[in-house]
Amino acid sequence: MQRILKPKAIGVSSLRMGPFYTVASVELGNTTTKCILVSTNLQTAEIYEIAKEVRMTRDVRPPLQNEQIFGETLFGVPLTRESVSEMVSDVLTSVITHAGIDMENDLHFVVRSTGVTASFANPSDVGIIVQALADGCIKAGIPPRKMTAAMTVDNLPPGLRDFTWLRKVYFDGAIAASLPPTNTEIVANEMEGELVTAGIKGAVKGTDIDFRNPVMSLDFGTTLAGRITDNEFPYAKTIGSFAGLAGAIPDAIVRGSSLVPHDVGCVLDIPHSNRSKIIQINESYLEAAQKLVEIKPVPHDAKRFGSVPVNPKAAEDSGVVLIGVNANLKKLELLGAEVSQSQSEMHLLALIDRLQFHIVQQLVAIAESEHLLFDDTSLGLTGRAIITGQKPRLISEGLKLNNGNLWTDSHQLVFVEDGLAMGAAVAARCMNSMGTTRNPMGGRKGDRCIMTERMKLQSKRSK
Repeated sequence: MQRILKPKAIGVSSLRMGPFYTVASVELGNTTTKCILVSTNLQTAEIYEIAKEVRMTRDVRPPLQNEQIFGETLFGVPLTRESVSEMVSDVLTSVITHAGIDMENDLHFVVRSTGVTASFANPSDVGIIVQALADGCIKAGIPPRKMTAAMTVDNLPPGLRDFTWLRKVYFDGAIAASLPPTNTEIVANEMEGELVTAGIKGAVKGTDIDFRNPVMSLDFGTTLAGRITDNEFPYAKTIGSFAGLAGAIPDAIVRGSSLVPHDVGCVLDIPHSNRSKIIQINESYLEAAQKLVEIKPVPHDAKRFGSVPVNPKAAEDSGVVLIGVNANLKKLELLGAEVSQSQSEMHLLALIDRLQFHIVQQLVAIAESEHLLFDDTSLGLTGRAIITGQKPRLISEGLKLNNGNLWTDSHQLVFVEDGLAMGAAVAARCMNSMGTTRNPMGGRKGDRCIMTERMKLQSKRSK
């Protein structure tokens, strides 16, 4: 089975002995709220994990009488700016305290992200939740300067100034040598797609894998996120994007059973769900589940797809193909109830594994049909709903191109744990121009570092 890449552990004492850049990633998701503290060795580009805390978003406190509800999670948990900021502040403070790091001297940057977009009117409404995340960070004691890119070398701590290229280049929006779409309001969780793509590129450092452009990334959190890049040099363009449902699909199936709470339960509530055995399932149940899931390019007139706000016109104007996943969650709950009445818990989890494999296969098939894949496009997968159970084995052994050949016969495939958090570490470095020319993440697979071309490009722009 394909190995799942995750950052190595490192102690606080090691941070103070070498050239490490330490970042806190704070993510408010539909199902979980995470804070992961990671540090990057600026000489090797390897990412290490210092501390991590995961909480259930459903545990956010209820709104107070004088607070305005600005949105809710996919499962209907109401959110206010104040309740979100309190939860973010609490989890961030807890991680920093347990790690034993000095916030002023040891923590260099904080990156905030969210996947909670299901109830918003349009992608631009994500701004209010980003503000709530910033409120929480400030409440935890993070100064605003540690949440924005440094404009000059003097804005960085003295110990990091030898590792930045800010004297020669500036941050122009490219993360790990990939430019965002010209219109960033294609899908409400666009930032997630950007971060997971960068995170998968960072996760392979320390291995023999060269996961550089062109790439396809998929994040199976509660909602789907990800991107497809081309092979242009020095910066790749985003040519594909993903939207819709991901982990919400298996969550609906298990909510129909008696294994989890019916209103806010999820697969994570089932103990040891990542140890499902290789067992035979009733194929009729799988066929029924597949019919309840819709996977296709997002229609031009869609305002939402899989509950997530989308803007197909913006995608078309940016030259981006938007691919989505939708599902009838209520009918999936009923199917889960039917399966659980006649089959064991292991059969239910095996059904979910097969269904998630089917979704990945269809996404790859559509991307290929839309001419978004190159001969050397690599595929990276992350998120709770794709790296658990037998899904990595099924995908590694069964994922195919449209001609019937196995994906792994001609293309790279990697699975990454916490791709979003590692993407935060990569994005923070890119925002402060801390590239590593000897071990680059930018550029094309097998090609040289892009720094020289980047300087030339920016020089032309300034003229």
